[in-house]
Amino acid sequence: MSKSIKEISDVFRYYGKWSPVIDVSKYLIVVGAFTWLLIGGTGQLGYNWQWYRVPQYIFSIVDGQFYMGPLIEGLIITLKITAISLVLAFSVGLLVALMRLSDSFLARIIARGYLEIVRNTPLLVQLFFIYFVLSPVLDISAFTSAILALSLFEGAYASEIFRAGIVSIHRGQWEAAFSIGLNIQQTYRFIVLPQAVRRILPPLTSQAVSLIKDSALVSTIAIYDLTMKGQTIIAETFMVFEIWFTVAAIYLSITLVLSFAVQIMEKHLKVDF
Repeated sequence: MSKSIKEISDVFRYYGKWSPVIDVSKYLIVVGAFTWLLIGGTGQLGYNWQWYRVPQYIFSIVDGQFYMGPLIEGLIITLKITAISLVLAFSVGLLVALMRLSDSFLARIIARGYLEIVRNTPLLVQLFFIYFVLSPVLDISAFTSAILALSLFEGAYASEIFRAGIVSIHRGQWEAAFSIGLNIQQTYRFIVLPQAVRRILPPLTSQAVSLIKDSALVSTIAIYDLTMKGQTIIAETFMVFEIWFTVAAIYLSITLVLSFAVQIMEKHLKVDF
């Protein structure tokens, strides 16, 4: 009996190592089935597929020179907005989490008010408010408005993730830190946050993926990101399905790379702590 249990556990450990590959394979199967159904449906509509025209909107090589297509140009804008917003969102999230956990009544009230306002209003409304109302007053560009809106919106959700991770640290860790003479700032820096990061990394990854997808909304304020470039190409070529599928595939590639990178980071953190 013990041998059978050991064999079963070995099988689970073996396949557990390949879980990302299995997940991606399952996803590709689902996408393949969906694509097959879509092709059948568009065939009934008489849609003329023009996939051969898509590569020129990604990149082109002329006389040995590499030229970026409009989709790659839009992708670069999307990555810039996402990278800056991600850093600011996590910074805002950590600050708000610390404010909610502080002894200051005013800090807790400000943090709570920020969370209630941001989490209970749509991102698109916040984006329009910052761009059409605050932008003329503060004299900021559409690019800055987009980053500000995404950072504040995602930061509100990230703050709850940070707070949950900090609260999950056992009280004995705090007492041990204070007993060796560390102050509150040193305790957070050297004891609490390093342990909390390991626990909150998966939900923070999900929040980062949400930010990447939410960044598509910046096209509504005339920022030529990946989504806006796709809309422009569709307006010129009427290749609706081909372009949107290509745009979706690019977003999927970004989120998959991010997920794999975080999984690798998780393994290193588990070893270090």
